[in-house]
Amino acid sequence: MLKQFLQFAIRGNAIDLAVGVIIGTAFGKIVSSLVDDLVMPVIGVLLGGINLKDFSLPFGASVIQYGSFLQTVLEFLIITYSIFFFVQLFYKLRNIDNDKPFGQTKTNTELLLEEIRDLLKEKKDDE
Repeated sequence: MLKQFLQFAIRGNAIDLAVGVIIGTAFGKIVSSLVDDLVMPVIGVLLGGINLKDFSLPFGASVIQYGSFLQTVLEFLIITYSIFFFVQLFYKLRNIDNDKPFGQTKTNTELLLEEIRDLLKEKKDDE
C-alpha cells in the first residue's frame, strides 16, 4: 500500500495539482485584493457612498443582513469575471486559439486521429 501511495504521490498529475493549488491560492489573494481594494471602492462611489453591508431587516429578536449577502454575491461576480479575464489574457499570451470554447484544445493524438479518420473516409469515397 505504501508503494502505491508513493507512486500516486510522485506522479506528474499529483505534483501538477499541488503546484496548481499553491498558485491558485496566491492568485486568489491577488483577485481578492483587486476586488476589495480597487473595484469595491469605485462601486461605492458610483452608488453614492452606500455600503451594501449596512442594509438589514429586523426580524423579531434577530436581524436579517441581506446587504451582506448582496455584497458577497457582487464580490463573487466580480471575482468570477476577473478570473475569466485573466485566464483569457493568459491564453492570448500563450497564443492559444481563443475561437474555441473555453478550455477546449485538441491534443496531438486527437489531431492525428482526426487526420486518420479523414484519410480513411477519402479512401472509402474513392472506392
